[in-house]
Amino acid sequence: MAPLIILIVVTLALAVGRALGVHRIAPWPFAVRGGLTAMFTATGVAHFVGMREELIAMVPPALPAPGLIITVTGVLELAGAAGLLWRRTSPWAAAGLTAMLIGMFPANVYAASEGLSPSFGDQLLPRTLMQVVFLAATVTVLAHHWRERQAARSLDVSVV
Repeated sequence: MAPLIILIVVTLALAVGRALGVHRIAPWPFAVRGGLTAMFTATGVAHFVGMREELIAMVPPALPAPGLIITVTGVLELAGAAGLLWRRTSPWAAAGLTAMLIGMFPANVYAASEGLSPSFGDQLLPRTLMQVVFLAATVTVLAHHWRERQAARSLDVSVV
């Protein structure tokens, strides 16, 4: 539940900051990128500090080397968070994080079906809904980038 709260609070704070004129370059896509950056930084760090053992336990038994999988996914989450910070790399980072969220979802299903956490937020329905929100956020970054590229192309064509 904490990643969802981080995503929402940071995104809203950046959006409100724009509305109040605190910063000039924070349209919604920028705010969402900031929220995702904070969220994936927190979850990436959790792969190494605090929740490592719980995350290793979530890896389905059919997969080899759960500790290595958690290390690699933690590094990828931190790299994705860093990539979201720079506008030029943000679509690539968002695409990679989208793929990773989809690829890691079976671990969430396994954890929920095995009852590895008694928390309400770790049950299958709430966890699935949170995953949909996370995917919507990463896809928002991709869609914004795609729309910007399309608009730039149409301007280039109309100038010629």
